Amino acid sequence: MKQTRRQFVHKLFVATQATLAASVLPQTLWGAGSIPGGLNFLVLGDWGRNGEKDQQDVATQMAVAAKEFKAGFVLAVGDNFYERGVESVTDSQWQTSFENVYSAPSLQVPWHAILGNHDYRGNCDAQIHYSRTSRRWKMPARYFQRTEALGGGRNADFFFIDTSPMAELGKDKLLPMAHLHSQDVGKQIAWLDSALAASKAPWKIVVGHHPVYSGGGHGDTPYLVEHVLPLMEKHQVQVYFNGHDHDLQHLQAGRVNFFCSGAGSKIRPTAQTPRTRFAKGCSGFAAVSLQSEQMQVRMIDDQGRLLYTAEVPRIQG
Repeated sequence: MKQTRRQFVHKLFVATQATLAASVLPQTLWGAGSIPGGLNFLVLGDWGRNGEKDQQDVATQMAVAAKEFKAGFVLAVGDNFYERGVESVTDSQWQTSFENVYSAPSLQVPWHAILGNHDYRGNCDAQIHYSRTSRRWKMPARYFQRTEALGGGRNADFFFIDTSPMAELGKDKLLPMAHLHSQDVGKQIAWLDSALAASKAPWKIVVGHHPVYSGGGHGDTPYLVEHVLPLMEKHQVQVYFNGHDHDLQHLQAGRVNFFCSGAGSKIRPTAQTPRTRFAKGCSGFAAVSLQSEQMQVRMIDDQGRLLYTAEVPRIQG
């Protein structure tokens, strides 16, 4: 039967709305097994590409997730601006890669950020100084510590480290060597050891750009394996968040869980290793809910699909 123009337009409208709903209203991510009332946050890495489609798609789903479970902050785990960081606090990329992309009301929360190797190609101090003018960009130094309340008088301590001086010497030919040599890696390692030792929090979480272990294209980072991992094991760190490899991964070595969320824009293939619990080369991010005794990490792709859920107990056997 021939349809009228009005019927055609109505069907087209319904189909268009269904497509839009599918892209911004993912299946229930926070149903059975979710942790109500936890410390909720998102983890995003390797993202700043002037609002290109893959970056924008991830941003759209982040906004949905942040609204759905009331994210309190975002961990931005480095490579914030491609290809060469930013030049100043007035660089246009602050608008085109950050402010105008993550503009949803649910994402107007603190973004606790660290530097990646691409950020080191530009002006690192500009990213620190942007914290003075931005309501949500929080990078007080190249490495730092934050304490977040869990409720019931308990806290989680986050240790943000600057891994490029540890990992990139002689590797990234576009990195100005003076930028790396100017950083005292030994001093940073001593700080991390001291800060972890002083922490009495039931949760200790380290955040870095480079992976310790990875099945992605960059693979393991020898310096972190040799110098940072022993400190995390010594001081009973439960979780390490990173980016650098453009994928989503969960690996485990002993009692330390490694979550890679480096899929904020362009992606690369990844592979399985003996430590791998999950790995997928697709755009996306991690959504985390943390309570006193348990952390739940969800990997979500750029279409809002729940790919993987991991539950990390505070004390593992």
